[in-house]
Amino acid sequence: MRRLAPMAISAAVLAVLAAGPAPAEQDMLLGADMASPAMTKAEMSRADVEALIARASGRPVDLSDRALSGLDLSGLDLRGANLRTARLNAADLRGTDLTGANLEQAWIIKADLTGAKLAGARMFGITARGANLTGADLSRAVPIGDFRGATMRGASLVGLRGGADLRNQSMGLMRAVFVSVNLAGANLTGADLGRARLDFANLTGADLTDVALTGADLSGADLTGATVAGADFRSADVGGAKLVDLKGQDRARDWAQRVNGDRAVVRRVE
Repeated sequence: MRRLAPMAISAAVLAVLAAGPAPAEQDMLLGADMASPAMTKAEMSRADVEALIARASGRPVDLSDRALSGLDLSGLDLRGANLRTARLNAADLRGTDLTGANLEQAWIIKADLTGAKLAGARMFGITARGANLTGADLSRAVPIGDFRGATMRGASLVGLRGGADLRNQSMGLMRAVFVSVNLAGANLTGADLGRARLDFANLTGADLTDVALTGADLSGADLTGATVAGADFRSADVGGAKLVDLKGQDRARDWAQRVNGDRAVVRRVE
């Protein structure tokens, strides 16, 4: 198996997740050569990965820093696998079991994770632009990374931890970036999305019961028909958001403390 040269991506990923209007946050791919073999090719075959799984005899496999882009890994058992800094761009991960996997600083741009199991997965610094996570299970996962334009339609994000940890911000405000993500019909019950970016996200029909949205950016988001009972809107920016036919709005927390409420579309559909 020919090992492709690793990229110096760790510092770049962490830098571009910094908060505020800095150019780095506007371009999460800053400093990465997306046309390089390390980002577009696979150094292993599916058979190679299956052999590693077999030799592991039930123990988590180590695929850290591997170039696996474009590879068919659908349906494999990768529970607890170490995929830290691995490149999985455009990989086929449909139905793959990644429960508890380490995907910190991994790249899964435009990868297909339809129906994948990612419960409890660690995704600090992940780059997942345009990834397809339709129907995936991300419950209790930690997706502190860039998911711009991804699809999570009907996914389970119960207890997901995507909020900023203000106790550890030496590198800036690290949080989930769900800009323009399709979360229609997703279950986010009890998720922490405090200070997360959800601007222009599609949250139609989503279950936001007891979700922490404190300080989150919901500007331009579509929450039509979403359930918001127990959700905390304190300091959440809803400018330009569609807050139409919300369910449980009377039980939402700190509803009066949302930001730019006068600029949101707020009405009930009869």
